[in-house]
Amino acid sequence: MHWFGNLIVGARAVILKGVRPQWILEAVSEERATIVWLLVPWAHDILIAHENGELDLGRYRLEQWRLMHIGAQPVPPSLVRAWRRLFPGHDYDTNYGLTETTGPGCVHLGLGNTEHIGAIGVPGFDWEARIVDFDGNDLPDGTPGELLVKGPGVMREYYRDPEASAAAIRDGWLHTGDIARRDEVGFIWLVDRKKDLIITGGENVSPVEVENHFMAHPAIQDIGVIGTPDVRLGELVTAVIQLKPGRTLSEREVLDYAEALPRYQRPRVIHFGAVPRNATGKIEKPKLRRRYAPADA
Repeated sequence: MHWFGNLIVGARAVILKGVRPQWILEAVSEERATIVWLLVPWAHDILIAHENGELDLGRYRLEQWRLMHIGAQPVPPSLVRAWRRLFPGHDYDTNYGLTETTGPGCVHLGLGNTEHIGAIGVPGFDWEARIVDFDGNDLPDGTPGELLVKGPGVMREYYRDPEASAAAIRDGWLHTGDIARRDEVGFIWLVDRKKDLIITGGENVSPVEVENHFMAHPAIQDIGVIGTPDVRLGELVTAVIQLKPGRTLSEREVLDYAEALPRYQRPRVIHFGAVPRNATGKIEKPKLRRRYAPADA
């Protein structure tokens, strides 16, 4: 949908056929791209490749690149801070949306709001947003609840599925299934998917908050956090950690780094291994659960 602006003014739009860091920068350089849409793992891979000496930015023509656009999942603030250190001349924006809202844009951060990095932003043009409890009651600022959106891009229905359509759209409001909170100045922060929340010892744990904390660690390339069954606590916070090439990290070091988190958010179980992501860059939590929390365990 963001390409419509390009089509209206006759501007070029380039589709990447691969997402290796070198290929992305070659495309930006050769096509003279000014706005580049990246997913979180692609941006992170560029930072790691530069950190490892695999990228020489001087080989590319990048001075025209003015905006790094990112979305499709919660964005770790540490990633954005590292990006701005490497590309200090870039503006930054993030978008939130769903297939059911005709893609991204129903909520977006907007340029210049760098003091709110980490938030998904405010409702876009002609859009409204609410944060409600499980009974549909509006919640006060600062309280997490389900994010509802309403606007001209909301789908009409799920194809030949009236029951799912009725559950998703009520009185014109799309129930996104995402947990979010609104701060005191109106910016919306995505907490997590409702189905991904971990309940441990009666406390609700957002995997995204734990993942964001660990993504700032210099040895960690990626992390996925899930809940695994526990007789006493219900679920245990379980971290699957993918290390950067050539880096090492002990379980003790992971636990020490977790000390900055509230006690109930700290991982109780730690695995080292690959973190699977789908084509849109989202962590494939079902795959992690099948591997590390099988139903018959």
